[in-house]
Amino acid sequence: MASTSTASAEADAAGAGRTAARIPGPVETAIQQKLIEAFEPVLLRVYNDSSKHAHHSAMRAQGGGNGETHFAIHLVSPTFKGKTVIARHRLVNALLAEEFNEKGLHALSLRLKTPEEWEKEGGGEMR
Repeated sequence: MASTSTASAEADAAGAGRTAARIPGPVETAIQQKLIEAFEPVLLRVYNDSSKHAHHSAMRAQGGGNGETHFAIHLVSPTFKGKTVIARHRLVNALLAEEFNEKGLHALSLRLKTPEEWEKEGGGEMR
């Protein structure tokens, strides 16, 4: 029979890999929906990096922002075939103009690939 401390330690270890589910906010949700509709991605990852930037002076001036100011987007889509990196970025930035102009989006970090480029790099996660 396990002692109380051992049973407690085993229970802690069993739950160690669990994390609370994170519910995306309205800006993140809009970003995901627009990217899916416009680019029909093979892979899409949207990371909310806002907490890493809340200490910046511009974010402090607005009380740390709305918690949805900085995102990293990793997107693989055939739409990017034949387009330069800057053309790809312009497509995404134009698509998200409303989020930039009206919803508090401040910055994007973009990794935009064609399926062929992604496969050439190994086809795994891009982070």
